Amino acid sequence: MNVYLYYAALGLYLASTFVYALSLAADKSRLEKPGYYLLAAGFAVHFISALARFFEAGYTPITNIYESLSFLALCVAGFYIYIRRAYRVQMVGSIIAPLVSLIVIMSLNFPSEIKPLIPVLRSAWLPVHAVLSFLGNGIFVVGFFISLLYLVIEREIKRKKSFPFSARFPSLETLDRINYRCMSLGFPFLTAGIITGSIWAGFAWGSYWRWDPKETWSLITWIVYAILFHNRLALGWRGRKTAYMMILGFFLVLFTFLGVSFLLQGKHTYM
Repeated sequence: MNVYLYYAALGLYLASTFVYALSLAADKSRLEKPGYYLLAAGFAVHFISALARFFEAGYTPITNIYESLSFLALCVAGFYIYIRRAYRVQMVGSIIAPLVSLIVIMSLNFPSEIKPLIPVLRSAWLPVHAVLSFLGNGIFVVGFFISLLYLVIEREIKRKKSFPFSARFPSLETLDRINYRCMSLGFPFLTAGIITGSIWAGFAWGSYWRWDPKETWSLITWIVYAILFHNRLALGWRGRKTAYMMILGFFLVLFTFLGVSFLLQGKHTYM
């Protein structure tokens, strides 16, 4: 049942992508709302799919690549819905809808069957650690694309040119504010994810920190975002500097999430 709902969510995400693209191509701003509503509907069906998988499996379904990518897409879509309501940004959805669709499609390339949990994952810490970590990751993914958009628009302004549809996107000031919100929300989730993971490791393996590859790269990622957060507050970093650091942080998140799982051996290879 959860897989059918998942495909339905993908259909809504793809429909949203199409409507957003049509809105840009035809320069019809009135199509933005239908695109957003389709994205929100996709998020709702996706959330129900995750709940259905939870009840079918009997555990929090963030235990393999298929489930992890699915939950990441859910977090990205959910955080964009929050951003749109908080900042009244419309056409950013034209970036988020295809992104979420792509993540869901990627997940479908991995096995989706429900399997019994391995012993180390049979813990009450699984939902706490996994949900906190993926919420942080999802927020940082949005921050990455906001940063790219900021740099593109800033470059075109300096050249006294404009890229197609630039007038439909938020101002640099708004994008910088959104970036700060991504930073100020994503960093606490990342921190809490690392702390709860460490506590879980203490119960599971008798040691709070074992310098496992995923633990090590999570720490490196945390340090980069900590530097960015400190420099934003203490040194007043704005605009381009923040964007570049958010982009660097994203690539570290991506490597920690996928690169470590596929390239390095460690306690988290089951992810």
